[in-house]
Amino acid sequence: MVPEGLIAASRGRYAPAHLGELGALLPPELVDAVLEEHGGRHSRLRDLPSRCGVYFVLAMCLFPEVGYGLVWRKLAAALRQFSLVDPTAKALRDLRRRIGVAPIRAVCEIVTGPLAQPSTPGVRHGRYRTVSFDGRSAIRLPDSDANRVAFGRHGGWPMLRLMTLVETGTRALIGSTFGPPSEGEAAYARRLLHLLTPDMLVLWDKGFDANDFLAETTATGAKVLGRLKSNRITPILARLDDGSYLSRLGTIAVRVIEAQITVTCADTTTFTGSYRLITTLNDPRRHPARILIALYHERWEHESAYYALRHTMMNGRVLRSKDPAGVEQEMWATLTLYQLLRTVMVDAVETRAGTDPDRAGFTVALQAARDELILAAPATGGLGRTTEIGRRVLDALLPARRPRVSTRKVKSTTVRYAERLNDGRPDHSTPITHLTTEVLPPPEHSQYTETTTDERTLPRASPQRRSEKIIGFLRSEPDRAWSAKELSRRLGDITVQSIYRQLSRLADRGLITKTSPGAYTLPAPLTAAEIP
Repeated sequence: MVPEGLIAASRGRYAPAHLGELGALLPPELVDAVLEEHGGRHSRLRDLPSRCGVYFVLAMCLFPEVGYGLVWRKLAAALRQFSLVDPTAKALRDLRRRIGVAPIRAVCEIVTGPLAQPSTPGVRHGRYRTVSFDGRSAIRLPDSDANRVAFGRHGGWPMLRLMTLVETGTRALIGSTFGPPSEGEAAYARRLLHLLTPDMLVLWDKGFDANDFLAETTATGAKVLGRLKSNRITPILARLDDGSYLSRLGTIAVRVIEAQITVTCADTTTFTGSYRLITTLNDPRRHPARILIALYHERWEHESAYYALRHTMMNGRVLRSKDPAGVEQEMWATLTLYQLLRTVMVDAVETRAGTDPDRAGFTVALQAARDELILAAPATGGLGRTTEIGRRVLDALLPARRPRVSTRKVKSTTVRYAERLNDGRPDHSTPITHLTTEVLPPPEHSQYTETTTDERTLPRASPQRRSEKIIGFLRSEPDRAWSAKELSRRLGDITVQSIYRQLSRLADRGLITKTSPGAYTLPAPLTAAEIP
């Protein structure tokens, strides 16, 4: 009879099918069901059952510094009474191949998702749960022929690009995808758009502000707060009382906030930085500019998530797998393990009302999980119950977050930040003693400057520019779409092939709108509903 609140340990050949206390979140019955569904279940009972293989792959990622044999011995360390086999490294490699990728991916998709309750501190802006897109491409793979063919070489190594959607308040994974770095971040992020819901506010960095991606994101019902690239031109359609202004990117009405932040550090260093944010929260009374500027910094929680995953968990190591299928299986297992640890951490802090999840130490949870696996400790309770891992997290809560800053430094020579100009920040992490935010008024002149909400005029300084002539033609008949061929004929000094490129650039900048292949018009004026 198993005492209430305990999970019965597997016996015999199945005894190594455990993750210590983390097994409470991934019981054997769930693993068996996934194996059955995805064809990874063994056809006959072996000394190394498929269920044990799933837990072995997860334990392999919990102990990335040791080989297969030592990982198995950690799983079996407290199970000597079952006279378990001592498999060779080849037998364990064969076990990984037998399981395949699909069951591990399915397990990851089952455990990922938002973790915070509505009352959890630091996870919401009003009724919106804050989430973030971000990518990481500095995950190195073994330099094998198969990996080079599948992922290419970057700085001498095959590399993998990881894209995740994260709940910023808890740093929990909502969704993940990965593949060769040759695909851009936005392409990978599109694969996760189906996970967005209307109660989410999406934070993103520069690089996600393309018109099409913005339109696809808002089509999910989610709201957006993100940075704009410095070369984007945003028409000023209406100036708002809080210093922001209404604009349009492609077909989407947005609000633009330009701000300057001045930081004073404990070592007397002072520097300024500029932000230009866009948001689909267009009502300045409900969402003041200063509040949104402060909220945007929650996006950096995503960087902390990647630090825990890449450096604390993986310790910056090259992955083990020398073939693409193994890489995929190993990455899904690593992401699964990361989410299990986050779940235990959030579970623990929510037993203390008012405790922000960012005070839970990931290193503490990771080391406790490793210890509990070696002890083969039965998992006590389930979600909402304090475990040994949770107790250790609560006993070593980090102090409340203090604002700190330092210049960005990356030791790896394969990433774009390896060389960075001095931006005035201190060389080492330094506490911030004072921070001021100033919302900058919109520029007096923009590529479009409003006279009314519906009428736009061009600056007159250079009337001979071709882009101004194109927009002038469109303004002359704003109710119809102009074809590239017709515009080329009107201009008389540009081929149809060349004007396609110029029209595409103008559309990317939000100055004109593409209505169908080869047809363009001015951006639609704001409707009454779009004006706060």
